[in-house]
Amino acid sequence: MANVRLTIDGQMVTVPSDTSIIEAAKMIDIEIPALCYDPNLEVVSACRLCIVEIEGSKKLQTACSTRVKEGMVVHTHSEKVVEARKDILQLLLDSHPNDCLTCQKAGECLLQKYAYEYGLKFREHDGAMRPQLLDTSSPYILKDNAKCILCGKCVRTCYEVSERQVLYFADRGYGTKIVCDADQTLEESSCVSCNRCVTVCPVGALIDKRVMGKIRAWEGSSKVVNCKVCQYGCEFEVKSNGKENVAVVAKPPANGRPLCLKGRLTTELLYVDKPEDPYRKVDGKFEKTTWAKALSLVDIMEKVEKLDSVNDEIGEK
Repeated sequence: MANVRLTIDGQMVTVPSDTSIIEAAKMIDIEIPALCYDPNLEVVSACRLCIVEIEGSKKLQTACSTRVKEGMVVHTHSEKVVEARKDILQLLLDSHPNDCLTCQKAGECLLQKYAYEYGLKFREHDGAMRPQLLDTSSPYILKDNAKCILCGKCVRTCYEVSERQVLYFADRGYGTKIVCDADQTLEESSCVSCNRCVTVCPVGALIDKRVMGKIRAWEGSSKVVNCKVCQYGCEFEVKSNGKENVAVVAKPPANGRPLCLKGRLTTELLYVDKPEDPYRKVDGKFEKTTWAKALSLVDIMEKVEKLDSVNDEIGEK
């Protein structure tokens, strides 16, 4: 594949010809803000926040979907670009709940990050706000439609696993929302609580409920561990507050790693000092269960106990 040379913010870079501008910028440590972009997902250019100015083009272009060209000159923070990004961010803030102080996502929310970088604030207005559609039915995931920015990352990552595909866009215009199956709750739907959607959500619309109230993004420390349930070895962060391990958080499912509830619960049981009780879904309802049942270990444990009993009898003889 041929390489091309282009200039981004005065810096020259050489990249393969099929590279997007946003990825080319990363290679020279230039961050182009984006809310819907994920290198592991299909590019949809939904949020428009990654717009850049290309010399010779009359319109601003999205850096996630625009491929590089030989001799291209790109400006990622020109006056025109900055003003357009401010407009986009302000519209998102105008529809967003002003609860950053108490939101579990504070400190790692991309909307919060970019609003700060571009000097924007919440403002009072008489216009419409996203409806308060809060789904608390799952013990694993909190779904808050009021905070959703419709980036679609949750839908795309859920669709990557063929046997899941639970999340969809529903309705139109300002009433557009993300739904589970036929607009069901997380509990009623076919959701398997793998947390793929939670790991890619850039705001507080999807939250890991087993982390809520235990630790914030800037507190304590963390280490990355690999799940040992299957050959994929999905990555998790073990969150520690002082000497106590308080939570396990799934990392995004990169490189084909699917994520699953069994792997998450196993990792939680191994590393968290005081893990919460697990739940499993039975006939469309979540019920508290034992760790043995949650991890499908009942039959194995029964057989181990029988074998241990036989071995004890042999040892006594």
